[in-house]
Amino acid sequence: MGMETRPAINIKGRLIDFDTPRVMGIINITPDSFYSGSRYADEKSVLEAAGRMVEEGADFIDIGGCSTRPGAAEISIDEESGRVIPAVRLISSRFPGAIISVDTFRSAVAREACENGAHMINDISGGEADEAMFPLIGELNVPYVLMHMQGTPLTMQKNPQYDDIIADILQWYGKRIVALHALGVNDIILDPGFGFGKTIAGNFELLRRLDELTVAGLPLMVGLSRKSMIWKSLGITPGEALTGTTVLNTAALLKGASVLRVHDVREAREAVKLISLARKKNSET
Repeated sequence: MGMETRPAINIKGRLIDFDTPRVMGIINITPDSFYSGSRYADEKSVLEAAGRMVEEGADFIDIGGCSTRPGAAEISIDEESGRVIPAVRLISSRFPGAIISVDTFRSAVAREACENGAHMINDISGGEADEAMFPLIGELNVPYVLMHMQGTPLTMQKNPQYDDIIADILQWYGKRIVALHALGVNDIILDPGFGFGKTIAGNFELLRRLDELTVAGLPLMVGLSRKSMIWKSLGITPGEALTGTTVLNTAALLKGASVLRVHDVREAREAVKLISLARKKNSET
């Protein structure tokens, strides 16, 4: 299942392929992200988290300074920069081999992050929150995660509706991929945005039909880690949702996911390794 061709992305001359799926570890420099285990408030805890992720085999480290949980209100650009930029500097100086992604929908934060050591931008708004984002990505020539969201974090879970969730997302992607290509952006990763303007039933339909998104011919990233579709369905808390996360990450890998964005790197790496072994023809292990 899934596409055989998984294009590589170019990160400052370094080619990253997706022959084996990759893992992106999450570091939130926020006081209010939905999962307390991913919040890091000081230099020591940020470095410890990054070090642990590097050791456990994270291919990317994704730093976010603005909570995007359902119902989250926006913070100022200065506040977001004040959280993100020191963390980028810290991690890039201590772990020079790490590929740093910055989770922001603001072009000013994206520019400053890339000037201070970040390698790629992960935009939950798919360019919709800031019209300067696409031109900036073209100018900086950095990889870009194009995520689908219906509405904004404040409104996205009010009443999300789709005619056909896959067709709607593909149509939405299509317009933005054309716009990005016109600006010279070729290193694009698609994220369908689990939990961003989708009902729980919609999330499960999206996962069930994830392989249909591989028609776009671009790497697919999924962010299922500890999300409410897991813990609400099981009647547990985000802190208890690691097993459920691993189960759904495994399903996503079988449906063609190229990147798992996770709070728990070691478990995601194990899922990738075992699924890769299961897919190998004539593997003897």
